[in-house]
Amino acid sequence: MNEFEDIKYIYFLGIGGIGMSALARYFNAYGLEVFGYDLTPSNLTKQLESEGINIIYQDNTDLIPDKCILESKKTLVVITPAIPKGNKLFEFFQEGQYCILKRAKVLGMIANCYKTIAVSGTHGKTTNSSVIANILQQSDNECFAFLGGISKNINSNLIIPKNKENINNSDTLLVAEADEFDRSFLWLNPFITIVTYVDADHLDIYKNRQDIITTFNSFVQSTHKKGFVIVNKKIEDKINTDGIKKLTYSDTNTSADYYATNIRLNDGKYTIDAHTPEGIIKDITIGARGKVNIENTMACIAATQCAQIKPSIIKKGIETFKGVVRRMDIQIQTKDFVYIDDYAHHPAELTATINSVKELFPNEKITGIFQPHLYTRTRDFAVEFAKALDLLDYVVLLDIYPAREKPIEGVNSQMIANLMNNKNSIILNNNDEIINFIRQKNTKILLTLGAGNIDKLIKPFVDEFSKQ
Repeated sequence: MNEFEDIKYIYFLGIGGIGMSALARYFNAYGLEVFGYDLTPSNLTKQLESEGINIIYQDNTDLIPDKCILESKKTLVVITPAIPKGNKLFEFFQEGQYCILKRAKVLGMIANCYKTIAVSGTHGKTTNSSVIANILQQSDNECFAFLGGISKNINSNLIIPKNKENINNSDTLLVAEADEFDRSFLWLNPFITIVTYVDADHLDIYKNRQDIITTFNSFVQSTHKKGFVIVNKKIEDKINTDGIKKLTYSDTNTSADYYATNIRLNDGKYTIDAHTPEGIIKDITIGARGKVNIENTMACIAATQCAQIKPSIIKKGIETFKGVVRRMDIQIQTKDFVYIDDYAHHPAELTATINSVKELFPNEKITGIFQPHLYTRTRDFAVEFAKALDLLDYVVLLDIYPAREKPIEGVNSQMIANLMNNKNSIILNNNDEIINFIRQKNTKILLTLGAGNIDKLIKPFVDEFSKQ
């Protein structure tokens, strides 16, 4: 907190974002007065308000608290790249010469005071960081954690130590998602770095996949020279770890430093024997659902062994993990109907999620509802999206969720539908029409997929389909 000792007030523009809200909770917990703006209310902003944070939903400078104006030198403004040009609040703070910092820099200022475990990669960051945090919470080591989702173990995206000695100790562990969007992770200098995947994504920021790989390598080289880099065996040749100890992980590749054998599926969960340089940890039942989490588990074991956590604690942390909201998130499960919600918004993530569900329910027809996220991502990966969605039996496409973007002429959900071989697809946006479609198909397995506001369908779906 020394970096912020002269600050009394924090104002977040875009406070409802998952990364922004974790920082807001952090400063609120340490007694600073926290304020924020977001475009629309959400479950998360309602939780922040219940925790004492004042939030407005109008871009109106008259609603800025007087104390932030009278003591502008003691007010820090934190912004997200998603804040659009022309935002009146942002312009007010700029003109008032307030200290304005990006979310990523503020996280870096905090994280670089501690021994950070940074989870990077184009997929798997949230689950991995949440599992690692749960493992550390089972140990005697208190930690910080800034998560990119709501962990069901704590019903939050933030963990802070209770003991003041740990808050002031630079050896205290901190778990952080290292976000490649806007090159945000370059503000971090971790002690332990995980790299899961380096697929092409965010091509509104990066020129191509090689540009992404180059930037990841810049980030990896910021790892402490006495630290560790943990790399997915599949991308080992893409990551430059010169001068830093490297460890590799895999689901089943026995040439990796960490890998799984004796894989068993029982009652929807996988049990494995984990092979590590320190020996075999037997009969770990993975709390996170889906086959993809065998690979993720090995990354988490590697990171926590590097942090000198005992095997028994690692096993307990993996087994007691309850999952993350919107990651293979089972909303309804009866003998006749299963509804799972997932955040997948990249073709590789869609493929992994759908295949995981197919393996859990091999003899059932699966209906998926997908909301594309961003016009640029839809344009750049329309072919790959179509191929991933072809894995489903029935598909409902929603309109594109624009997030920070303006529409691009000719880019829409129909682009994806036109490229699909599976003609059991339809574009719908009306809840009643979607529910009727699901009923007509006599759906047994239902998935909602996407990173936009598709989560608003969860409650009406649960209300409707819990009756059957």
